[in-house]
Amino acid sequence: MEVENGLGTLDITIFAIYVLIIIGVGLWVSRNKAGQQKNTEDYFLAGKSLPWWAVGSSLIAANISAEQFIGMSGSGFSIGLAISSYEWMSALTLIIVGKYFLPIFIEKGIYTIPEFVEKRFNKNLKTILAVFWIALYIFVNLTSVLYLGGLALETILGIPLMWSIIGLAAFALIYSIYGGLSAVVWTDVIQVFFLVLGGLVTTWMAVHFIGGDEGWFSGFSKMASAAPEHFEMILSPNNPQYANLPGIAVLIGGLWVANLYYWGFNQYIIQRTLAAKSVAEAQKGIVFAAFLKLIVPFLVVIPGIAAWVITSSPEMMARMGDVATHNMPTLAHADKAYPWLTQFLPAGIKGVVFAALTAAIVSSLASMLNSTATIFTMDIYKEYLAPSASESKLVNVGRMTAIVALIIASFVAPMLGNIGQAFQYIQEYTGLVSPGILGVFLLGLFWKKTTSKGAIVGVIASIPFALFLKFMPLSMPFMDQMLYTLLFTIVVIALTSLSTSVSDDDSKSINVVASTFATGRSFNIAAYVIVIILAVLYSLFW
Repeated sequence: MEVENGLGTLDITIFAIYVLIIIGVGLWVSRNKAGQQKNTEDYFLAGKSLPWWAVGSSLIAANISAEQFIGMSGSGFSIGLAISSYEWMSALTLIIVGKYFLPIFIEKGIYTIPEFVEKRFNKNLKTILAVFWIALYIFVNLTSVLYLGGLALETILGIPLMWSIIGLAAFALIYSIYGGLSAVVWTDVIQVFFLVLGGLVTTWMAVHFIGGDEGWFSGFSKMASAAPEHFEMILSPNNPQYANLPGIAVLIGGLWVANLYYWGFNQYIIQRTLAAKSVAEAQKGIVFAAFLKLIVPFLVVIPGIAAWVITSSPEMMARMGDVATHNMPTLAHADKAYPWLTQFLPAGIKGVVFAALTAAIVSSLASMLNSTATIFTMDIYKEYLAPSASESKLVNVGRMTAIVALIIASFVAPMLGNIGQAFQYIQEYTGLVSPGILGVFLLGLFWKKTTSKGAIVGVIASIPFALFLKFMPLSMPFMDQMLYTLLFTIVVIALTSLSTSVSDDDSKSINVVASTFATGRSFNIAAYVIVIILAVLYSLFW
């Protein structure tokens, strides 16, 4: 198995076709209808016209990024299959979001999650969270995707990191900036095809290489025998990676905080469902996304484990060729695992995988940019700077916001260069703020006595409490920190709300009845099937 540095002619041709398709489709759906200009609903919510399959595809394309392909493969290299809990538990979380959160959001007719905060609480809390999300998207999400994507291009093609980042940023802007969410979603349908195909090809070839002449199934068996600790879903306390995935707490503890926050109250995720034709169509899209989440570990985690097995075997490294040590992953640089594997793919296949990796990166960039622009335009600019701005003005402000956000993130991204496992890093530092926000939303949605003062005090108090848990000398796993911070926030919100005098807050409480959460027969059957599949997966890899 010999490596060919960079991409060959066939690979470049395949990748060029992919680029032309994405840009062509993006520009096609971005065009204005005859005699019409895009308004904010067209630009930020795709005219509320998305069918279920577009919603589901776009959810996965927005979610699967360099953070998964590069970061989660790196965690697969270091930790093993246990990191898959982020994906498999997400499938169950999506069902909960579709049944209990989404109907309320769509009924409110909102553009953004901060807008819902204002309708439930007040403008002050909305502004606090809007500023927080803008900062989070620019300095954590956009920068991490750009850095990990740039790292992949640097490893595969030898392009300097900064130029790789600029290239990815430009690609995302070209097809998404003009058309808004419509351009993002309809190209996402194509992106999902490429990223699933590329992920499956990489997994197949990596495991098949380990199996040698005995084939793929033998390769998987050899992987399990060579690295049994990498196939444990529930880590024991003596596992060196226990701090990242603390045993059974993954199933009943802090991972729920991360997943409910991400899938239920994350603007660039939930925005797709808000753009669906109806609640029923959005729920079908969520079920479709949940099934896709079940296969994601086989696309991104298994290659990381394969890289670990290969690099741990002198015999396999010899079969890889003389340049096998080029950019080889280590525990200190685990995020090189996926890019390293792609170097050894044959011509043509490498082009497909490279297109898949690029699809994962630019689709997430486009999604984050659109949501950053939506929040700034609708919750900051329109609210405070130009309340009477025209629809066309707001759309143009959204476009400029996306450009500025990407420029800032592009300059910050190279500063992430010293991260060992970027996926775990992102989860840990997002986890400092997500429990407080989740507490506000859970009580705001389902406890009528929650007041604005209680919500503001709770979300502000949650951050120093989370920092206290993080830096106290107890070496507490960050998932446990998230769970305790959520419980602390809920108590603070409840006590503050009960001590707050009755005000207009009470009139903003959400009235829900049993019919609010009614779901169709197909949704219910799909939910049961997903639960059964999860039970089988965890039984197999316990």
